[in-house]
Amino acid sequence: MQIPSPHSHAALSRSSTALMVVSSLALLLALGACGKKDDSKTAGQQLDSAIAKTGDAAAEAKAKTESSMANAGTAIKDAAQTAETTSANAVGKASEKLDDAAITMAVASGFAKDPDLSVLKINVDTKNGVVVLNGSAPSDSARERAATIAKAVKGVSSVDNKLVVKAS
Repeated sequence: MQIPSPHSHAALSRSSTALMVVSSLALLLALGACGKKDDSKTAGQQLDSAIAKTGDAAAEAKAKTESSMANAGTAIKDAAQTAETTSANAVGKASEKLDDAAITMAVASGFAKDPDLSVLKINVDTKNGVVVLNGSAPSDSARERAATIAKAVKGVSSVDNKLVVKAS
């Protein structure tokens, strides 16, 4: 076992003292850089205050970030729902137009199969399942048969028969 010499103990003590002086100076410089001088507070109190303020600022920044992220998430979710709704509406409208066109074609095809109606120029318009018949018919029975044919087509909700009976 080695016994420390009195000279090494003194050197160690001087190193410790120098280290403490340098640390104290660094602490004082850090406190001075805080910008606020409060002569009524001790250096330790000022350091505690600076640490608390830093912690508060970090907590506030974290809360703002979390709030911003939550708002961004909500905005993205809302945008996705809006896009989905818009797409569904567009598909629905396109489907209605195709359905209306199919109904119009089916009604006109039904007229083409009827000997009295096939020779006539009957205008068939369909909107949202409502069929409107315009033109002329040779008799009341032909006019009613046209409405019956139109009503029998799948997807027709009602028929507005505007056919005019013209005597030949």
